[in-house]
Amino acid sequence: MKVSDIMSTQVVCISHKASLKDAHELMQSRGVRHLPVISEFDSKLVGILTHKKMISTVMAMMHRYGGNALDRKERGQLVENLMDTEFQKLTDDEPLSIVVEYFIENKLGCLPVVNSQGGIEGIVTSSDFVKLCANLLKQ
Repeated sequence: MKVSDIMSTQVVCISHKASLKDAHELMQSRGVRHLPVISEFDSKLVGILTHKKMISTVMAMMHRYGGNALDRKERGQLVENLMDTEFQKLTDDEPLSIVVEYFIENKLGCLPVVNSQGGIEGIVTSSDFVKLCANLLKQ
């Protein structure tokens, strides 16, 4: 099996120039925990914003500035300042036997799938592996 067999192709992405507030609302409304970050200039993948990073930043802001200032502070913080820029990328033809080991060894929640031009093609999450396991167990 390959990455293309389990990856999600309906990927919810966000611009690197979006605010933390935008990311917070997008994660809540779309029910996602990982946002690939796309450059507004060339649509290439430039980072990943995780739910964990977003929540820890929001909680730190709330603790430091209080609930009344949270909305304003979230709007003033750009995604590009919070995103992880060092991350592993996949191609859709990589074997799952290798990818699953990478997930286990590095305790990752997601890996983006990119094309040869650096554009996002999909995403593989730990949930995708759980769904695969569930399907295999039913057989």
